[in-house]
Amino acid sequence: MAPNEAVTNLQSPPTTAVSTAATMSPASAAADIILYWNAVALEANRESHSVPNGEQTGPTLSARALGIVHLAMHDAFFAIDGGHPLYMALPPSSPGNPISERTNIAAAVSAAACTALSALYPSQRAKFEAAVLGAGILAADAAASGALGRAVGHRIFASLAIKPNEPGVGDKEYEASFAHGHHRQDPDNPGQGFYGPFYGATARTMAAFNGHTLAPPPMSDTPDYKAALDQVIRKGGATALKTTDRLSKDTLIGVYWAYDGVKSIGTPPRLYNQILRTVARSKNNSEADNARLFALVNVAMADAGKFCWHEKYRYDLWRPVLGVREHDRSMGPTGTPASTLDPACHPFWLPLGAPKTNEPGGRNFTPNFPAYPSGHATFGASALQMIRRFYGDFTSEEIAAGAQKPDTIAFDFVSDELNGISVDTNGTVRPRHVRHFDSLWHAIFENGLSRVFLGVHWIFDAFDAADVMVDSETFKDPADIEYTKQVGGVKLGLDIANDIFDSGLKASTL
Repeated sequence: MAPNEAVTNLQSPPTTAVSTAATMSPASAAADIILYWNAVALEANRESHSVPNGEQTGPTLSARALGIVHLAMHDAFFAIDGGHPLYMALPPSSPGNPISERTNIAAAVSAAACTALSALYPSQRAKFEAAVLGAGILAADAAASGALGRAVGHRIFASLAIKPNEPGVGDKEYEASFAHGHHRQDPDNPGQGFYGPFYGATARTMAAFNGHTLAPPPMSDTPDYKAALDQVIRKGGATALKTTDRLSKDTLIGVYWAYDGVKSIGTPPRLYNQILRTVARSKNNSEADNARLFALVNVAMADAGKFCWHEKYRYDLWRPVLGVREHDRSMGPTGTPASTLDPACHPFWLPLGAPKTNEPGGRNFTPNFPAYPSGHATFGASALQMIRRFYGDFTSEEIAAGAQKPDTIAFDFVSDELNGISVDTNGTVRPRHVRHFDSLWHAIFENGLSRVFLGVHWIFDAFDAADVMVDSETFKDPADIEYTKQVGGVKLGLDIANDIFDSGLKASTL
């Protein structure tokens, strides 16, 4: 079939189509329409973080966007396939769109994805319409199915997207606390603002049925906090500092997992989708498998963003860049007079920082939202645990205990941070690194720990140190780890994934 014979009426009204990004791989549409449109959605994430004033930027909005797109694809797919219950009720049949003619799954999925993506990323609409053309769907049997997909995409977006009258991730009228221990802007990046102070309290929950919360982080006068302080000073400091003794492998781990909303890379939800694609291909998934799995994973991350940000601003814990520099009570905007300085306080300390990849001359940074819990740990655990549950052979007793048995899903993955193309702030091209993981359980642990090596998180932002460490210098084998304490993003992410998987991807009642 020639390109000009492809369906052009799956979206309405059309605009001039332009060529889609290379990562979309149009030829893959015939093999798997879910993987095809997932690639389009991930490219939208990458592109939006590579231009000024991008849409759906930052970790929470980008996760929510992927959740909306994959729910639309899920319902369009299973409205015809019938293999799983729908998240939202179908649009009714009509004389112009009879149910009996809704038979073309690829057309329905393409229309649903294009509709949702165009609403989320209006500046990229022409690319999405080009992707419909690239999918090569025959017009003869696509009209009713395309109409179904458009209706599903509109309904899912209208139900779950941030409304114009909602705060979203804006910080208008937010006032940061100046109290000791509370989050403020990165002193090395003044004027960065605050991301999502009201998001956790106002964004709609998609599919979780429990209100997920965490125990508070340790207080600054406790042994756990002091151990975390010493650890991040040594393992997360800027390379030039004498107090830094981070190993090369630790620096590599920190950079490998970063994806801090930078140019040509995007956000962590894109990273975890790339891993998901790797696993799905290795498992030889059917299209139906992928329609279900990709919706489960991306909805889990969407809800992870909501619950994580609720806890972040509930506890409002400062990042190490402030916690190390202002550890002594004489430091900071509310400091009290003193003639001595706590030896654990380093007033001029700076972290290695989240890498400002692909911006030569830029500056590494600390993210502009509170530390506890870690977003990386929460998003990553929710996504990878959902994959584990989808493929897992957990017993009922193991599920009741939180489904924490190690898995056997090994994989190799090249991060966009270390792909032989991305560059450091000094303009140096980073080497390409192929990283192997024995299991997703190993990846969950390393992803959470990685943020300590950048100096942007405390270890308890990811997990309780007692759950993962043999002693102050030695970590447990990830295969032996169980997350027993209600502390940190890993436990939060695991709980969210288990909740959504066990409840069957239904619309939340929260």
